[in-house]
Amino acid sequence: MDPELSRLLDPEARPELIGGGYAWSEGPLWVDEHRFLLFSDIPNNIIYKWEEGEGISEYLKPSGYTGKEERGGELGSNGLMIGREGALILAQHGDRRIARMDAPLTDPEPRFVTLADSFNNKRINTPNDLVQHSNGSIYFTDPPYGFEQRGEDPAQELDFQGVYRLDPSGEMELVTDELHRPNGVALSPDERTLYVGNSGSENPIWMAFDVDEEGGTSNGRVFLDPAEVVDEPGGPDGMVVDEEGTIYSTGPGGVWVITPEAEVLGIIKTGRPTSNCTIGNDGKMLYITADDYLLRLPLK
Repeated sequence: MDPELSRLLDPEARPELIGGGYAWSEGPLWVDEHRFLLFSDIPNNIIYKWEEGEGISEYLKPSGYTGKEERGGELGSNGLMIGREGALILAQHGDRRIARMDAPLTDPEPRFVTLADSFNNKRINTPNDLVQHSNGSIYFTDPPYGFEQRGEDPAQELDFQGVYRLDPSGEMELVTDELHRPNGVALSPDERTLYVGNSGSENPIWMAFDVDEEGGTSNGRVFLDPAEVVDEPGGPDGMVVDEEGTIYSTGPGGVWVITPEAEVLGIIKTGRPTSNCTIGNDGKMLYITADDYLLRLPLK
């Protein structure tokens, strides 16, 4: 859509399939320290690892639901990140919490420490995606996608789908309760802007919030409405922001490449419903989870 895109990636490049056969791939995370990629297969309650030359292997199971009772729905982990202290932190659908894996990255075990699972004495829904501020605050989204009956599930205790800030002290602060399906979340490089994707059929948009030095948020506003750009089904989902502030976010048709000024440079077509993406290999590779696929695309 804009020649500027050619500065970021080769227009002739095509996404490369490096993994497939998953029920719904999500939450890609590049682990720079160990040079491998982790990603969730939510319905199968597994995190997989991809490593150059080694391919795909099972990394962690169970990843999001540790209960003994058989149940349906999307059980596994969704968004993943490495916390400030080097541990894996997960948004767990099935256990309805933000949790830290209590095991080394190189020797994973399904042992978890709960970081957040309630707000105002009510269980949160099914946390979806997360990002951490340099001051330790964790921002996360909490739609109902992990419930067996989604937004109509009797287990739902809150009457809204929230975006939260988990303070380093453990206190929870509501960023907004006005989004129908808050989903992907990311911070700008200067940490002054929080981006949130609202998926689902009701008002699918990207939002932006101002972030102050303590991590507090204000001035929530529409950042970009995809319907003003393309007439395609789907809504914003997972996202990543590069060092220049360019946003790579999944949305209708694939991965949208968006400037901090909300100009759409182009869309990377995947041919699949596309859930999330991340940047790895020292900024030289974009990894994409798309339905049953794991893809990668070189960046300049």
